Amino acid sequence: MAFIDPSTPPPGFLDDNRAPAGHIPNFVKTFASRPDVYEAWKQLNGAIKASMDLRRYELATLAAATALRSSYCSLAHGQVLAEKFFTPDEVAALVDSPAPDPVDRAVMAFARKVALAADTVTQTDIDDLRALGLSDDDILDVSLAAAARSFFSKTLDATGTTPDPTFKTQLPAGLAEKLSVGRPID
Repeated sequence: MAFIDPSTPPPGFLDDNRAPAGHIPNFVKTFASRPDVYEAWKQLNGAIKASMDLRRYELATLAAATALRSSYCSLAHGQVLAEKFFTPDEVAALVDSPAPDPVDRAVMAFARKVALAADTVTQTDIDDLRALGLSDDDILDVSLAAAARSFFSKTLDATGTTPDPTFKTQLPAGLAEKLSVGRPID
């Protein structure tokens, strides 16, 4: 589950943060001794998502997560994409192949660049996104999604937090395997 064993969480923390399916996700257990940080994360992530189209948010997040080799985040966001926007095979293809749609492809490439080497983003990168119809607010949103994913993914990997075993049953086997880009499923 994780390399660390967080201290006892405040009363109700684990139950209040159960997944819709009823289990307590491993990442919730990791943040159990720092509930204020977890609440701040939920607020930040919620604020970022609220300003974005959900499909674009999930594509940018998947791109950042796979670039960072975060299985947990790749699995979680790949699952959303497979349930709401693409077939499982299409999501699996996004892991190592460019998206067929030019705007999706550019958004994902930009999110990967932000996650791995934000200091190398250039005016040309921004201008290329504008040329595809993204506004400056859209570009900021993709930047925020990728940068925030870096915080969450790196925290989970630094603590050895493994993806929940439920991913094995909730996703088609081939997709779960393809989205496991780093730590294996628990």
